[in-house]
This record gives sequence, structure tokens and C-alpha cells, in this order.
Amino acid sequence: MNQMLMATISGLIVGALFGFLNLPIPAPPNLAGVLGIIGIYLGFILIKSFT
Repeated sequence: MNQMLMATISGLIVGALFGFLNLPIPAPPNLAGVLGIIGIYLGFILIKSFT
């Protein structure tokens, strides 16, 4: 849980920095893109759990 909290905090800091510097974010700019990345991760975990 601590690792997830630290990852979230560091992501917020990096996102704020990118916004402050007017740089494009290094992630999909919409929810569909983020869900696609989550789907890739879950698919990977699903296959790894069966092998």
C-alpha cells in the first residue's frame, strides 16, 4: 500500500511539473487511453498467473 501511495504522489508531482512547464504529459491525455494501459497490465497479470 505504501508503494502505491508513493507512486501516486510522485505521479501527481510529475504531472504538476509538466503542467507548470507547459509540456505535453507523457501519458494518454484521456481516460480511454489510461484504461487501455490498465487493460494491458491486467492482461499481463492474468496470463502470468496461469503460467
